[in-house]
Amino acid sequence: MTETPSPSEPHIVVFSSLFPSALQPGAGLFVRERMFRVGAQLPLAVVAPTPWFPLQGLLRRWRPGFRPGAPRHEVQGGHDVWFPRFLSLPGVLKQADGWLMALGALPRLWRLKRAGRLDLIDAHFGFPDGRAATLLGRWLGVPSTITMRGTEVRHARDPALVGGLRAALQGASRVFAVSDSLRRVALGLGIAPDRVRVVGNGVDLARFQPMPRAEARRQLQLPADAKVLVTVGALVERKGFHRVIELLPALRAAHPGLTYLVVGGASPEGDISAQLRQQVQTLGLTEAVRFLGPLAPEALRVPLSAADLFVLPTRNEGWANVLLEAMACGLPVVASDVGGNAEVVSLPALGIVVPFGDPAALLAAVEAALHKVWDPEALVAHARANTWEQRVQILVGEFRALRTGKAGTAAKPLAEGRHDHA
Repeated sequence: MTETPSPSEPHIVVFSSLFPSALQPGAGLFVRERMFRVGAQLPLAVVAPTPWFPLQGLLRRWRPGFRPGAPRHEVQGGHDVWFPRFLSLPGVLKQADGWLMALGALPRLWRLKRAGRLDLIDAHFGFPDGRAATLLGRWLGVPSTITMRGTEVRHARDPALVGGLRAALQGASRVFAVSDSLRRVALGLGIAPDRVRVVGNGVDLARFQPMPRAEARRQLQLPADAKVLVTVGALVERKGFHRVIELLPALRAAHPGLTYLVVGGASPEGDISAQLRQQVQTLGLTEAVRFLGPLAPEALRVPLSAADLFVLPTRNEGWANVLLEAMACGLPVVASDVGGNAEVVSLPALGIVVPFGDPAALLAAVEAALHKVWDPEALVAHARANTWEQRVQILVGEFRALRTGKAGTAAKPLAEGRHDHA
């Protein structure tokens, strides 16, 4: 049951350049999933800065999916979502993106402040979003929080960006990390341990629950007796779909009729669907690989319930929700040992974690997993222990404490201006 926020509750502005819109419905769903649950208890609005530069329309003639843009404003789930533009040149001056994002979003944040709808800025991703949020928090006199989600690993190693990331984390009133591996990244950048808290993502058990395998396979027109693998995610190099496809000839030699379900589509990070289809054709696997395209969350339980094994040989992750979603459908997983994957696949009864970039180890793990008898009830029980409700209560408590000055180092608010429509 949704609670009605009290007028005295802190007004949260979620700040993330990756957020769903009518033009990019699959972008940043994990941010919305997390924060709209917070919004059921606290008043909440979203500011999602959109990168822009004057000639990007011309660039889309050669790269059709490049920066499709966003509407100026939407209402999603009863919450206002604004998409202010900020200047961002492709591939250059990336260290300035934090400042440029802050300047582009400042007019909207200022209007929200004057309307009494901004008490705290909650940013997602350390850079550039977190850096922009800490600047805005300083300018507007409100505390800011940052949720580290995985890109920080790469930015911490980039000499051009690590300074901006460190400044963002140092300037935040509170830092949340979706995994302990990301907490360690923050500590490595000199952030005090008592200012960083691990709050992982959760799983929606109303959407993700097992359905009879026979029925799921009937819906997908899959053979009842074939082995089936599945991967769900954006069709980008990082996720590793191509790493699974390259194993299929060997796997099909041992398991004739084995089928691989590819679930996902283009994302702001990229789109390698053409390369994947070419790889499938080159290897003669047209009958073995099924491209299902992007599916709505409520439809994912069908391929997850139809499969024997979920495989995610990803290059980097913060906290991969999709692993929990697979487990909630009774599906064991094989995942690479990066980011928070080993924290999700924390027991042998849940799956197998393998070194990244080792095809032989990945093949051996998939073979072992296909031969093992798994306990679906243990998998579902693990997912049940990681629901959104537990995470959300932690976040709500942290935000309330920041409002009262009992957590972090909240900035002293400026004097309130007159209210107007935000």
